[in-house]
Amino acid sequence: MRFIDSLHEGERINEIFLCKQKQTFLTKNGKPYESLILQDKTGTLDAKIWDPNSHGIEEFNSLDYIAVMGDVTSFQNSLQLNVKRVRKAQEGEFEPGNYLPVSEHDIDEMYRELTGYISLIKNGYLKQLLSGFFLEDKEFIKRFCFHSAAKTVHHGFVGGLLEHTLGVTRLCAKLAECYPIIQKDLLIAAGMFHDIGKLEELSVFPENDYTDEGQLLGHIVIGTEWVSERIRKIPGFPKKLANELKHCILSHHGELEFGSPKKPALVEALALTYADNIDAKMQTMKEAFSAAQNNNGWLGYNRLFESNIRKTGGLE
Repeated sequence: MRFIDSLHEGERINEIFLCKQKQTFLTKNGKPYESLILQDKTGTLDAKIWDPNSHGIEEFNSLDYIAVMGDVTSFQNSLQLNVKRVRKAQEGEFEPGNYLPVSEHDIDEMYRELTGYISLIKNGYLKQLLSGFFLEDKEFIKRFCFHSAAKTVHHGFVGGLLEHTLGVTRLCAKLAECYPIIQKDLLIAAGMFHDIGKLEELSVFPENDYTDEGQLLGHIVIGTEWVSERIRKIPGFPKKLANELKHCILSHHGELEFGSPKKPALVEALALTYADNIDAKMQTMKEAFSAAQNNNGWLGYNRLFESNIRKTGGLE
């Protein structure tokens, strides 16, 4: 089997992929074509069927495993597949585990490191709240370690939510060391909780798409409600501390236009916003470089960074 990360421009391939997405559009001349996103465990590949009615193009739907023959081309500095033939793959022709993108880091090791931060928490209420989720709730732990952190953009793979949460929590702990004004317990707890709402915002793999709750409420509100519900079950949990923790979660996107119901009003909320943004942006850059493969030159305009980007040292 050839994986997506091993493909090169100019090749003709005949492989099986998961069809992550299938949409029909019209060309400027009004001719219909189909746009696909193909996936395996190494990433995704944009694909086009320019003549859906041609011989060899059989019926299939999104989330089907499909056998594809086509030519690997390049469009706007990214690989694209020009599909010539396609059919729905039969059971036994593929191994599903080869088609789910997975974190390059060990899931169990990341989980142990993340939960290790709970031992650093001195506040008994926050420690009890964190333990209830990350140490005692077996169903939550199972879902959290498997889930992605996004549909696209960054950490959109199995273990992505865990990897992103760990990255943010690491940064939160470091920021608390650098700036004594920060309440370390509050910031670490906020870092661990900030994206748990994505368990309900996004469906599980292989779909990994926005749910009805995700579209209507979003992970920020969902996560805040979830934490609020657990807080009410802890006798004597201080109302002020509860509001501060919930504020950090509600404001962690930093700006109203980015989906936060509130802008940061606490130093811990501000620190969480930057930690979240740094980890997401670094991963986004990493994934852009990975998609570019051996291209060490300028990669073209990237809408997420609003800039033309390249790897350091890419030009002589």
